[in-house]
Amino acid sequence: MRITKRTNIAVRLLMFCAANSDRLVTKSEIAECCNISENHLAQVINQLSQLGYLHTQRGRNGGMSLGRDPQEILMGDIFRHVEGNLPMVECFADADNSCPLTDACRLRVALSDAAQAFYSSLDDITLDSLVCDNHDLMRLLQPVACAAR
Repeated sequence: MRITKRTNIAVRLLMFCAANSDRLVTKSEIAECCNISENHLAQVINQLSQLGYLHTQRGRNGGMSLGRDPQEILMGDIFRHVEGNLPMVECFADADNSCPLTDACRLRVALSDAAQAFYSSLDDITLDSLVCDNHDLMRLLQPVACAAR
């Protein structure tokens, strides 16, 4: 299973916000520190704010912060929301499925079960568990450390 770039960005963005929870963070500092295109980042910020994971504030002193407690942000939910209904393989897609074996394929069921097991395994992982007492990560996600790279 391959995770999309959007999900990768979402996780880095949330970890940055959690590591800097004492203040509003800006899109530009996240982009610089996490090596993300500001255009891609903007799309993910918009999606996560609509889902309530981020609180955004516009204006000169604007920025963003977590919209929920890090202990309430489950990685399984993040992956499900951001990955959406992207088909894992062609036969999972209704419109673009050209596989003639779909109706009789047992692998399709196994892959569906595997995807559900993957997401379920992430349900016990909170954002807090990724950053809490992770001193190396916290050091990497501080603006001073990002600027020094």
